[in-house]
Amino acid sequence: MLALTLLLGLAGCRSAPVLQPFSTDGCSMFFDRAPLGTADWYSCCVAHGLAYWRGGTAEERLAADRELEHCVKSASDSPALAETMLAGVRAGGGPYFVTPYRWGYGWPYGRMYQSLTRQEDAEVATLRARHLATNPVLK
Repeated sequence: MLALTLLLGLAGCRSAPVLQPFSTDGCSMFFDRAPLGTADWYSCCVAHGLAYWRGGTAEERLAADRELEHCVKSASDSPALAETMLAGVRAGGGPYFVTPYRWGYGWPYGRMYQSLTRQEDAEVATLRARHLATNPVLK
């Protein structure tokens, strides 16, 4: 009985998940820019990474992925490249994978698809602003 009481007591003592500061590896497992030529879609990937770092709902992920597709198409003038990148992030970016680029990677693994609270949204805004102040790639 004492063990059960301790376990139940400890279960209620879990602290809130901590959002890690934003970090990016660019386009993760893809080129950041054209190997030949001048097309560069790195900033598209950083913006996409910010959305993935933040996490949220499945609908927010789809919107972020569609925005990546649109941005890459504009930056590269290549619909095929944009569609390839969209397919890649849709296949490999889900919250279920234990990867450094999964949906919601700023939070500890296990968050899956979940709306952010007002407090979490404020934390995201603070850390995002801090990152952008020192890394102006998206300005």
